[in-house]
Amino acid sequence: MNSSLLRQPKAVWAVAFASVVAFMGIGLVDPILPAISDSLEASPTEAEMLFTSYLVVTGIAMFFTSWVSGRIGARRTLLLGLALVVVFAALAGAAGNVDQIIGLRAGWGLGNALFISTALATIIGAAAGGAESAIILYEAALGLGIAIGPLLGGLLGSVSWRGPFFGTAALMAVAFITIAVLLRADPTPRVRVPLSAPFKALARPQILLLAVTALLYNIGFFTLLAYTPFPLGFSAMGLGWTFFGWGIALAVTSVWVAPALTRRFPRTAVLPAVLTLLALDLAACAFAVTSPAALVVGVVAGGALLGVLNTVFTESVMEATDLPRSVASSSYSGVRFLGGAAAPPLATVLAEHFTAWTPYVVAAISVALGATLVWSGRGLLARASTAHEDAAEEAQAITAGEVA
Repeated sequence: MNSSLLRQPKAVWAVAFASVVAFMGIGLVDPILPAISDSLEASPTEAEMLFTSYLVVTGIAMFFTSWVSGRIGARRTLLLGLALVVVFAALAGAAGNVDQIIGLRAGWGLGNALFISTALATIIGAAAGGAESAIILYEAALGLGIAIGPLLGGLLGSVSWRGPFFGTAALMAVAFITIAVLLRADPTPRVRVPLSAPFKALARPQILLLAVTALLYNIGFFTLLAYTPFPLGFSAMGLGWTFFGWGIALAVTSVWVAPALTRRFPRTAVLPAVLTLLALDLAACAFAVTSPAALVVGVVAGGALLGVLNTVFTESVMEATDLPRSVASSSYSGVRFLGGAAAPPLATVLAEHFTAWTPYVVAAISVALGATLVWSGRGLLARASTAHEDAAEEAQAITAGEVA
């Protein structure tokens, strides 16, 4: 291990710790969805709205995070994001009904978007030993957070469904204090981005093609993530272990496998191929819906495919045009989260009115349509297939891919 990796300023360790906690929020709620449904006498569809409100606000916020940080600075943006998560997570833990939690999760999504969109640049700017060491540290924090989030959610959720919310609030409060004390100033200069820039980016056909394809793909992503706890029927701890495996697979492929693939193959070949594999995985989940063991295999395999897709999609967006990468990524992310927001309640409605396997079939069709769309439009993406970002931009791609 490079010795400079561990010899970092305290401010870097503070932001890295906060990044672990922020990325834990991706899968934290998954193991307690059935418990929330039972304890608060909420329908599965109402419970799934915890994802929808979070993702709608996250998607909208992605259009504006660069504008905010360019005006108030990275340090204040980080602290604002952390403060919002602390407040809304704690209030969600104290909520008395599912409607209140749905609204509070929206505030949580805003805070997480502000923090995650700023954390990477902050770590690179404050780190010792060069950008490479900082990126390794950041990607380690990302992978750790994604993996342990569901496990911690299952552990705390086995005590009470309120546990994961209060646990997140407490950890984020510690992160807020450490950053406030140890990060005394912005480590990088402010870069002002026009408010209209992410919206104008959608006029570029390359960005629009990738955004619509990712919207279709996210229907599959969040059907697998948010709907599967219900047909599995596991306890909170059982779901925590299941999605711990999902998170490990996703983290490994996003950080290591995706970059290896794009160094060897064009991105326009990787995207439709892996989308097709994900559609097949979702179709297999439909057949396996009555077999918990087989469904767990499908979830973990899906996590491996999702990790590749998240990274390669965002790499493609950042390289497909001559737009500033932060602008292109924000524009694309704002659209793609709409698919993620629609998928969880759509899945439970389909299961209620048809069968338990119907949501997986619809998700598989949606992902297959995305594969067809990106393959048919590959000519527009020639620039994305030939360009290769440096290590910092690669880490940005991984971050943008996992922000949900």
